Amino acid sequence: MKTTIPGYPRIGNNRELKKSCENYWIGKIPLQSLLDNGKNIRKQNWLLQQSQGIDIIPSNDFSFYDQVLDMTLTVGNIPHRYKKIKEDTEKTFFDLYFAMARGIQDEHHDAVAMEMTKWFNTNYHYIVPELYQDQEFELFSHKIIDEFREAKALGIITKPVIIGQV
Repeated sequence: MKTTIPGYPRIGNNRELKKSCENYWIGKIPLQSLLDNGKNIRKQNWLLQQSQGIDIIPSNDFSFYDQVLDMTLTVGNIPHRYKKIKEDTEKTFFDLYFAMARGIQDEHHDAVAMEMTKWFNTNYHYIVPELYQDQEFELFSHKIIDEFREAKALGIITKPVIIGQV
């Protein structure tokens, strides 16, 4: 019999993800430090699962903010109010990502965050995707593929976790 789990907690052993995100948002660390911390957490999680004998290890269960937001960006479901941020060559993918999650107000952009709601009767909140008539979808974020390849480089073939009706 093979063993698997649907996903692994992404916060890190000492809440490193929370601390890194907060430090990035206030400008105490650069984006690369946040990305490196995320990569280290993923690596530790995959290697721990492997060492514990999990046969089918998940990937794409990590998120810097919200897995529903991750999937929203994967399929290119970017609300119109973020179009200027998406097209701004001075902004990164993560500027767009966190603008959608937390909102953005700077000298060139002013957009409120996407709505959050509770998952059934739990205390888990997730970003609510915004859909509109005649909407077109496209592969925008390669996170699922990138994290699969990242684990593969460690010698671990993972099972990508995909949420929703995709």
